[in-house]
Amino acid sequence: MKTIIHFVVSALAILATAYILPGVHVDGIVAALVLAVVLGVINTILRPILVFLTLPLTIVTLGLFILVINGLLVMLASYIVPGFTVASFWWALLFGIVLAIVSWVLERFEKEE
Repeated sequence: MKTIIHFVVSALAILATAYILPGVHVDGIVAALVLAVVLGVINTILRPILVFLTLPLTIVTLGLFILVINGLLVMLASYIVPGFTVASFWWALLFGIVLAIVSWVLERFEKEE
């Protein structure tokens, strides 16, 4: 049950973030739910591998390269999920940053209840 609630909260965060950013478009709640699942799978499987492989670059940039990895993963998700489009890499990078902030805020409300 907690997993379903987590994906619904993630989908709401995705919809809110897409509403804020003009370079990102989500067709609806179904696309947002699919995107939440795809991003969850990508972040679970692919992100740790990329972080490990780019560790020297991440250290040199004091961790800022993680933002680039997040942007690339969002771009990958936009190719996988129909109904989710990102205008450019920069919008994907900004989407990743804003999504992290919106998700954090929504998770704070979820934990309070």
